[in-house]
Amino acid sequence: MDTHNNEAEAFEDSEAELADALELIVKEQYEQHINDELGSVPRPINFRTLQPGDLEVELLALNAWVDWLRHEYGLPAQIVPPMWHRHPELVWELSALRQYWLFSYDPQAKGNQAVMWHHEFAAARERLRDWVTISGTRLDRDRPTRVTPWPGGESEDWTEPDAGERPVSQRTNDFLDYVHEQVTTRVQNLEAASTTVVDENAGGF
Repeated sequence: MDTHNNEAEAFEDSEAELADALELIVKEQYEQHINDELGSVPRPINFRTLQPGDLEVELLALNAWVDWLRHEYGLPAQIVPPMWHRHPELVWELSALRQYWLFSYDPQAKGNQAVMWHHEFAAARERLRDWVTISGTRLDRDRPTRVTPWPGGESEDWTEPDAGERPVSQRTNDFLDYVHEQVTTRVQNLEAASTTVVDENAGGF
């Protein structure tokens, strides 16, 4: 009799464990389905820390979005000039605007989020006007943003950017050249940093 009871209890325990396991599997599958449907919440992009491959992807994605934005809202070159990618201040501003747009139109966003984005978009347009005015970039010509050197405040390897103007003719080709330059520089910097770490470790105490 005891043996029969023990077997029955063991069977019940096994059924309970199986039910718990199935419940866990269903829960995990449901959560995965929700994640697949909704995606992850967009985060701010820190271009300074991106790996070379990620840097290329983000720059290309940003370029596509900015191109859509200027057409969709009829933005003039005084707000989004063709050579925005050559001006870090514009890259950061436009990237922040894009990430906020992705967040606002995410399936998980609240109903009024799109209104909030347009509110911030209006403020961003004013900032973009200021940045473009300061930088000196135009529809048909461009020059690097001038940087005012501080007396005794710049690093030894810092050089003032060439402020000469150049005409804008092949914008898309210039953007692709820019992406290649940025990715190549990032690879070189990572390799240099890795070499420095190896040399320091090899030196011992």
